[in-house]
Amino acid sequence: MRLLLIEDDDRIAEPLTEGLGRYGFTVERVRTGTAGLADTVQAPDLVLLDLGLPDMDGLDVCRTLRARSAIPIIMITARGEEADRVVGLELGADDYLAKPFGVRELVARIRAVTRRTGAQQALPQPAHAPAPEEARAAAPTAAAQRLGPLEIDRRTRQVRLEAREIALSPREFDLLAYLADDPGAVHSRQQIMDSVWDPHFFGPTKTLDAHVAALRRKLGDPAWIITARGVGFRLTVPGEAEPAEGAS
Repeated sequence: MRLLLIEDDDRIAEPLTEGLGRYGFTVERVRTGTAGLADTVQAPDLVLLDLGLPDMDGLDVCRTLRARSAIPIIMITARGEEADRVVGLELGADDYLAKPFGVRELVARIRAVTRRTGAQQALPQPAHAPAPEEARAAAPTAAAQRLGPLEIDRRTRQVRLEAREIALSPREFDLLAYLADDPGAVHSRQQIMDSVWDPHFFGPTKTLDAHVAALRRKLGDPAWIITARGVGFRLTVPGEAEPAEGAS
């Protein structure tokens, strides 16, 4: 699997490149956003993007990459604030990893993202059973699901709210579709991480909170996704029922 690492700090990039190489990844490293966006860069399978680049903000690089293609993007950065995570995810990043982190954690994130986004041809696949995505693809497709003014079309992976299409990242769509499988039911954080991310996901689950926050913003009302404090989240149609917990 070929990775593009956009990172200007040699102290981070060199050991990271070496470590990922031990796991069988081929890493091309560039130091600037301009170089990462250059036409001379061979199309990678996944991009590892630092936000603190010397020539331009990594968020602008993410925006440009996402406008060009659906290539998976994992942000790796020292910026750990929720606002940065949410903005990055809203721009189309598939995951967000705050420094410092271990190579094993990054490898787990890469594998989880490639499974979820369909870039699986470069990863070993189990022979005994299809991946969840393959099982869903093999099942008969139903009409788009409607929840009040919200329409979720799993066949085309499109979401519309009051007939207006909502642009979601691949992970945001998977999260919304998972919650919509049983609307109103509370899904625990662990259930969501196992199903939408990966059963072997390593690291903090704050990425789930960032994706929930991004979905609430895009849907225009935090009441779409209700927090069951200490448990998880549930999907509701705003106005149809009074939630027992606050949407926070």
